[in-house]
Amino acid sequence: MSGPPDLPALGVLGGGQLGRMFAHAAQAMGYRSIVLDPDAQSPAGLVSHGHLQAPYLDPRALAELGAACTAVTTEFENVPAAALETLADHCPVAPGAAAVRICQDRAAEKAHFQRSGVPCAPYAVVDSEAAARAIDPALLPGLLKTAQLGYDGKGQASVATREEGLAAWQRFGGVRCVLEKRLPLRRELSVIVARGFDGRAVHLPVQQNLHRDGILAVTQVPAPDVDDATAARAVRCALQLADGMAYAGVLCVEFFLLQDGSLVANEMAPRPHNSGHYSIDACDLSQFDLQVRCMAGLPLVAPRQHSAAVMLNLLGDLWPADAAGQRRAPDWRPVLALPGTHLHLYGKAEARAGRKMGHLTITAATPVQAREVALQAGACLGFAPF
Repeated sequence: MSGPPDLPALGVLGGGQLGRMFAHAAQAMGYRSIVLDPDAQSPAGLVSHGHLQAPYLDPRALAELGAACTAVTTEFENVPAAALETLADHCPVAPGAAAVRICQDRAAEKAHFQRSGVPCAPYAVVDSEAAARAIDPALLPGLLKTAQLGYDGKGQASVATREEGLAAWQRFGGVRCVLEKRLPLRRELSVIVARGFDGRAVHLPVQQNLHRDGILAVTQVPAPDVDDATAARAVRCALQLADGMAYAGVLCVEFFLLQDGSLVANEMAPRPHNSGHYSIDACDLSQFDLQVRCMAGLPLVAPRQHSAAVMLNLLGDLWPADAAGQRRAPDWRPVLALPGTHLHLYGKAEARAGRKMGHLTITAATPVQAREVALQAGACLGFAPF
């Protein structure tokens, strides 16, 4: 491990862009960062003091990480919960294995929503051919989702009939799934909560999101189409869900705002979230600053948003391909010539369609100004943000 040995270290399971931004925040506050990830070129590993290149369940690597760190967190939702259990024998872990297990399983997640008194879409667990053939027509049309290992729209299929439900379940390999009734959606929202080991919690402002093909495309904060009462309800529900799991760390809860004004929880992410990236540039405390504070037992202070913001996800599709099919980076100069633009690239060597390569945050004095610049930035890059 590199870095001054007298500095405390914070560890992270996973070496993606969330781990990279966490490492930057930890280092700014005087901590070493140590990453455990099997990829030698992981974005977080490349900027950290230490990189344990090993599988997530490797006993020796987990013991070394736990012994070296003041606390350990995770940067992606599908990290094996058993790894967190092992680490908890050596040091504080945030979030804990029990909470991560709930967030990793859609059926357990829905059950947690109900236990916590938080509304969610009507659903049923589909875990056998008999269950697929007996789908309740009241849940149709709906979305069939694999109970585990789905993200960014993966492992999902729209179904309108029992026959389509059975066919989709078979395409997914007969794994356990959840069928959710499709609801009349008005907007997609998210709330990011930071909760300490002592139960104290703070939150970022409610975020309004736009997804394309199941991947987050745009986040606007303040949420332009959300009234104060709805925002307060979303925050209250997110805090209830965190409290119900005795959660420690940063948690994102995604919601659907329906046409009739009602709010239902969609899913949870036991980590910082793409929709919170704007906080690096638009708030006095980012979601990653809050993650560090949660882990280190430092005071949690409510973040303050000082600028209106629009965050644009930058996918590999924006990297133009040459005649040989090799993708090259866009020309960022016209974008960076616009006022209030903040470019964040994740250090990924290969650009692929649908791959998150970075994000662009636009800050401004007003939401209208931020939106106008976002439209100009999109025009520079060849896409329409909204």
